[in-house]
Amino acid sequence: MGTVEAVSRSGRHSFTKPTEEGITLLAHLGVEGDAHAGELVKHRSRVRRDPTQPNLRQVHLMHAELHDELAALGFPVAAGQLGENVTTRGVDLLGLPTGTLLHLGEEAVVEVTGLRNPCPQIDAFQDGLLRHVVGRDERGNVVRKAGIMSVVLVGGRVRPGDTIRVQVPATPHTPLQPV
Repeated sequence: MGTVEAVSRSGRHSFTKPTEEGITLLAHLGVEGDAHAGELVKHRSRVRRDPTQPNLRQVHLMHAELHDELAALGFPVAAGQLGENVTTRGVDLLGLPTGTLLHLGEEAVVEVTGLRNPCPQIDAFQDGLLRHVVGRDERGNVVRKAGIMSVVLVGGRVRPGDTIRVQVPATPHTPLQPV
C-alpha cells in the first residue's frame, strides 16, 4: 500500500502541471481537463509520428521518493513540476511489471503501460537534471527514473491522501519498457 501525495493537471501542453485538490480520472481517456487525455496519443512528438496510435500515456505517475533524491542532489522539485499527474509515496513504481493495476482512492483503477522516457526539456527546467533521472546501471543498461505511464480502466476522483493498492498481474511478469 502507498499513498497519493499530490495530483496535478494542465489543460495545455506545458512541461509542469499545477497541483490540484483533486483530479477526476475518466475511463479509457485519462485525467479530465488534462492536455494528454484521450484514447489516441496526445504527446506532440508521438502525434507527429502517428496520430492513430493508442494513448498509453493517459496518466503519468511519479514517486515522491525521486523528488527527495533530487532535492538531496541540489535539484528541488515539487509535485507536478516534472509533468506528472499523480505523485505517489510508498510504492516502488519503477519495479512494477507491465499490466499492474493501481487502485487509486475509492474508485479509480489505472493499468501500468510502461516507463516515461525523459526528454531534454528536463534540463530546460533545471540545468543538469536530466542526467539524474536517466542514467546507466553497473551493467551499462539505461535506467529511467522519471515515473511510469498508465491508462485508466475505471474512472473516479483521486485526491492527496488517498491510498494506493497495488495488484500485480500473474506471472510471468513483463518488465517495464518506455512508452
